[in-house]
Amino acid sequence: MLLFTLASIMAVFMGIGVIFVRKKASERPLSIKNILIPPVMMSTGALMFVFPYFRLSVTEILEALFVGLIFSVLLVITTKYEEKENQLYVKPSKWFIGILLALLIIRTSLKSILSMSISPGEIGGMFFLLAFVMIVVWRLSMLIKFKQFKKQLG
Repeated sequence: MLLFTLASIMAVFMGIGVIFVRKKASERPLSIKNILIPPVMMSTGALMFVFPYFRLSVTEILEALFVGLIFSVLLVITTKYEEKENQLYVKPSKWFIGILLALLIIRTSLKSILSMSISPGEIGGMFFLLAFVMIVVWRLSMLIKFKQFKKQLG
């Protein structure tokens, strides 16, 4: 229980950190580099699956993929763009903090429920996969938008 509480507190601090990072990122124009670096760097976390403690069943993988896709749709829909001086920027969203807090509450609730029947390693693996899918889909949508913008510029 102590570990769960500490992990939940850490998730809140990470969420606050994400708010500041996203605010700072919205001040810089989009580039292929800053679109692709987050999922590439996050992909190193997949090394956790080398250890049996973190491995998932097919059902757990499918559940994590499904929930990650649902969450990514929220990110894709709420991400708006603006053009300034022939550059594309992610427009700061009024919904971002609310969505982040909602995802944090949902994540903590799911973690609490799942911890009754799934080991902490499997929960960690599922939430990593969920977050990774969410980030990859969101960043791919950003990349598509960025490519369309560059093509439109000529």
